[in-house]
Amino acid sequence: MGSYKTVHEFNKDEIIIEKSTFIGYAKPIKTEEEAVAFVNEIKKKHKDATHNVWAYTVGQNMNIQRYSDDGEPQGTAGIPTLEVIKKEDLRDIVVVVTRYFGGVKLGAGGLVRAYTKGAKVGIEAAKVIEKVMYQEVRIKIDYNQLGKIQNEIMNMGYFVKDTIYEDNVEMIVYSRLEEVENLTSRMTDITSATAVISLGEEFYLSEQNGQILI
Repeated sequence: MGSYKTVHEFNKDEIIIEKSTFIGYAKPIKTEEEAVAFVNEIKKKHKDATHNVWAYTVGQNMNIQRYSDDGEPQGTAGIPTLEVIKKEDLRDIVVVVTRYFGGVKLGAGGLVRAYTKGAKVGIEAAKVIEKVMYQEVRIKIDYNQLGKIQNEIMNMGYFVKDTIYEDNVEMIVYSRLEEVENLTSRMTDITSATAVISLGEEFYLSEQNGQILI
């Protein structure tokens, strides 16, 4: 998979529905062990809560999906929380919705809506982002080519991670994997093949609204 959606960071938010407080937590994770540890952490933090409902998905194909109603009527809490994750198409994420009962029963439909909202506010607080595969491209050029290359890279929309000034100038550029060939071809053309180009590691970067989050 070239890219996938998840959340950027751990965060939380809360809402009050019919006097019950729902606290939505969301966190990016890489393994099921991390997800379970986070669920246990929130349960310990809110051991006095009425319910700590949770759901998570692990793997870029969502090959691991788990949830718990934590004592709420079957199908009214854990599944709605998981469904929010799936409808947002999020991978590698754990969500916990903690409820402090306020004295008013919500009924099955009300619980589904409440836990759906609780999951959504937690996910929104944690910032939905896209993980995109990038590659490091190193471009070594003469000083008299620097201005032209900088302008071209900026106009093409690539991200310059660093510029090293030694006998020559070496620019370290992050390119989306599918755009690497276009970048290297253009650099070769405008330097008349004098640029020394080397390809580095491939890795995921976080993007939000098309902008890299570093």
